[in-house]
Amino acid sequence: MTDKRIVLSTAGSELEAHKIAQALVERRLAACVNIVGRIQSVYRWKGAVENASEYLLIIKTTAAAFPRVRDAVRELNSYQLPECVMLNIEDGSENYLRWIGESVD
Repeated sequence: MTDKRIVLSTAGSELEAHKIAQALVERRLAACVNIVGRIQSVYRWKGAVENASEYLLIIKTTAAAFPRVRDAVRELNSYQLPECVMLNIEDGSENYLRWIGESVD
């Protein structure tokens, strides 16, 4: 296993997704953020089943930076309870993983 991580989050608009992605990369909290456009989410919120269009953020970062990524997502996202889940990267291209590490403080 590596110390590199994928973090998943969502945003309610394309503009908000770009704002979050830009801030994470500018702050050196992420090497890269992919924005997957217009997904449909079905979820339970306050006892009701809801449907919404969202934008998925796929954030490449490190384990050490995750707490700061989580705080930034909370700060920048308009959702009352923003998604922010971390997934381990077991293995990958050595050069790509090194680039992530060099890009994140």
